[in-house]
This record gives sequence, C-alpha cells and structure tokens, in this order.
Amino acid sequence: MQIELSAILPADTAVAVVVGEGLTLSAAAQALETATGGYFTGALKKSGFTGAKGKVQTVSATADQTYTALVALGAGPLGDLKGQTLESVAGSLWHGLKASGLTSVALDLSGFAAQEVATVRFALTLAAYRFDKYFGQAKLDKLPALKTITLVTADVAAAEAAYQPLKAVAEGIILARNLVSEPPNVLYPESYAEIIKGYESLGLKVEVLGEAEMKALGMNALLGVGQGSRKESKLVVMQWNGAGDAQPVAFVGKGVTFDTGGISIKPAEGMEDMKWDMGGSAAVVGAMVALAGRKAKVNAVGIVGLVENMPDGNAQRPGDVVKAMSGTTIEVINTDAEGRLVLADALWYCQERFKPQFMIDLATLTGAMIISLGMDYAGVFSNNDDLADKLANASKSVSENTWRMPLPPQYEKQIDSKIADIRNIGGRPAGSITAALFLQRFVNEVPWAHIDIAPTAWTNEQRLTTVPEGGTGFGVRTLNALVEAYYEQ
Repeated sequence: MQIELSAILPADTAVAVVVGEGLTLSAAAQALETATGGYFTGALKKSGFTGAKGKVQTVSATADQTYTALVALGAGPLGDLKGQTLESVAGSLWHGLKASGLTSVALDLSGFAAQEVATVRFALTLAAYRFDKYFGQAKLDKLPALKTITLVTADVAAAEAAYQPLKAVAEGIILARNLVSEPPNVLYPESYAEIIKGYESLGLKVEVLGEAEMKALGMNALLGVGQGSRKESKLVVMQWNGAGDAQPVAFVGKGVTFDTGGISIKPAEGMEDMKWDMGGSAAVVGAMVALAGRKAKVNAVGIVGLVENMPDGNAQRPGDVVKAMSGTTIEVINTDAEGRLVLADALWYCQERFKPQFMIDLATLTGAMIISLGMDYAGVFSNNDDLADKLANASKSVSENTWRMPLPPQYEKQIDSKIADIRNIGGRPAGSITAALFLQRFVNEVPWAHIDIAPTAWTNEQRLTTVPEGGTGFGVRTLNALVEAYYEQ
C-alpha cells in the first residue's frame, strides 16, 4: 500500500477525518461538517457512531459531493491523541477500511503538527504490513482493495522531514518481520549472513565469521549446536560508528534459523513454527538497520550467532561436554536448550573484543517464559538496575511490553554439573531464570540484560493495531528508543 502526502485534499476518493469522543470534531471534521450542511454528523448519529477510540465508520457521500465516501476515524478524547494513542488510532484506519472495498482514502490531518502527521504515516506503514511474498495470484487477488492512503497536511515538507527517522525505524521493524517470516529453506545461516551484508550500503560495517574462524576462537558451544546440520554456522558482526571514539553499546541475538531440538527432538506438532527461533537475531539486525538508517549519533555493535539445529549422525548428543570460548566447560543435558549455547560464545566474544558500555541479548529462549508471562510480555533479566530501568522506560514508551524477572543466586545450583563447570539446563522449576543465570556466566560483569522474547516474537492474534499477525519485529523499537533516549551524543 502507498502512503502519500499532499497539501490538497484530492477529489474522487473517500475522505476521512478524525472525530473525538462525543462527536467532538477535529478541524478537518468541522470543515467537512460545514461543507455537508450538517449531513456528516447526522449520518454518524444515525449509525450509532460516538467517536470511541479506534472505531471507524463509513457513510455515503451525498450526490453533490465529489468524494466517494465519508469516513470518521474515532479518536476517543481528542486531548489524548498523541504518542502511542495516536499510533493506535491511526492503525485502526487501515483495519477499519481494508475490507471496505475502497481503493483509496484521503485522511485530512489539517491542524495536526508535522510530527503528528509523521507518526500517523509510521503507524499506517506498520499496520498495513503483510508477508505475501509466496502468495500465488489467486491469493493476491483476495488482498485488500485499499491501495493508497493520502495524508493531507498544510506543510508537506515539514511532515516529510519529521518522518525520515521514523521511516528508518519502520524499515528496521519490517526487515525483522520479514526475516522471522521467511521459511527455513530460504533463510539459513549463509543466506541470512548475505542479507545482512547487503546493509553495508547504509554505512554498517559487516563481518562474517565462518566455522574455521570460530573454531580458532574456541567457540565450541556455538559450533556444537550446528554440527548436525549441512548448513555452515556463522557469526555476523555489525558495527555502526556514529559517535567518533565513544565506547559502543552492544546487542546480541540468538539466530537459530530452524530448531528441531536436535537429538532431543521436538514433537512434530508445531515444529514448523521453529523457523522463528531466530527472532532475537532479527530484532538485533532490525535495530542496527534502524540506527544506521537514521544516522544515530552512537557507536553500536550488533552480533548474531546463526546456526541450524538438526539431528544427524554428527549431531551433538545429550551428555557431550564442550568448552566455550570463555574456557568454561558445559555439559549438554538437552540439545533443545541450544540458544544459550549460541549466546554464551557470542556474549563472551562481544565483551572481550568490543568492551561495550552494556550488552543486551534478545532470544526466543524458553517456552517457560510463555508459561510465566503469557503472550503479551517479554521477560527481562539483568545484572544492572540502571540498565534494567532504562530498558523498562524504553519498552513502555513504544508499547512493547516487558517485565523484569529475578536472578536469584540460590538457583545457580540447578545448573551445576557433576562432570563439568556448568550444565545447559536446570530442570523444569524456574526454567527461564536458570537459562538467564546460565547466560550471566558469560557476561564477565559487564552491565547486561537478557530479553526472552519467546512470547512476543510471533503472534497468532493481533493485539496492537500496528502489529498484524505473524512476525512482530518485537525488540527493534525498544532498542532504538533506548539508544535515542539515553545513549546518543
């Protein structure tokens, strides 16, 4: 769908205006009411429309009007129409009209500031997202008829300028959604690394380490996960340098492009969903693309460990012991607890090479996180209260729900091994916590946060108007907001 800006309200299209609770009229709605001689609000009253937040009502245009239809976009209290509320209301326009049969609509935002117009454009871009790359013509023919939304604003240039940083963030989110949605025969470590390399055009510096380089570094924890696959494992390092010699911030992502569970194989039912076990890496890649796209004044490092966890004659076995890059020995109890093995080496490599201000890792790490928090919240674990507080503020500001979880040291005994330094799983009790405690062994006291996005990387039920079903891109906005609020120079 195309979203355009115009200083003039086009003819021969549906016109939409914002209407507040109790049929309070925005400037554009008042102008439409005057032009229709009171017909507009009269028709809304007959339909039962009250201006409630997120409600969309279409009424017929009169014979003397050039518009194909009149549309009211319910905003709730007009005084609250800003920030995340404005995004939610704007997204409602798409969902309210996508099945209406309308092919175009002009949303008159007269009286709205340039930044507000940019926010509406951003929200509509995210709301209208769909992953239809593999649809045949029969399915393409059934897609929504609505192809163009024109945003009418007095100062097109100002609205365009205000949108540019948001455009970069939207592109990062959409990239993350696309990556998570790709099938595993298309997205695997090598092809994934090639996609990331393509973003060097934005100014990112991208390095790809293969198995030989990782073996030389001692990354046996990560390599063990991928040794049952014919696809070579990769570690991809992205750097954005926007702040001279400043100490970088760092993001690390789990990129298991398909997770069978390995020898500890998963049940067949639902295994197809394991294509999105690389959702943490997708968030890191999307965030790095967003930072580079908007030329953020920060130095940032993004590292993703890309592996495919497959059962094979050469696959890692329960009972194996591997030595991580840190020198820590790990007894592999369950090969389906593989993400923490990937992150162990990636985190150690990150802190040892880049000496970052902090590290944040994102991973679809544990099903236990879904049991703990349901499908609406990601769990946050951290060794640093200041970083955790900043992360909570950032996530709240962009409506990505997170909840801080404890890291009680007494649970460490659950991951003690009888034959190695540590074991990769601590049993059913506190499964998400023991997984985070495992990761904490590899951060070397660097300020660190772990975000378990198992509940939020994918959704089968739309919860926000700007996040359709499927890959969500969760985490991109939080990381961008964190950098923007606290770490840019």
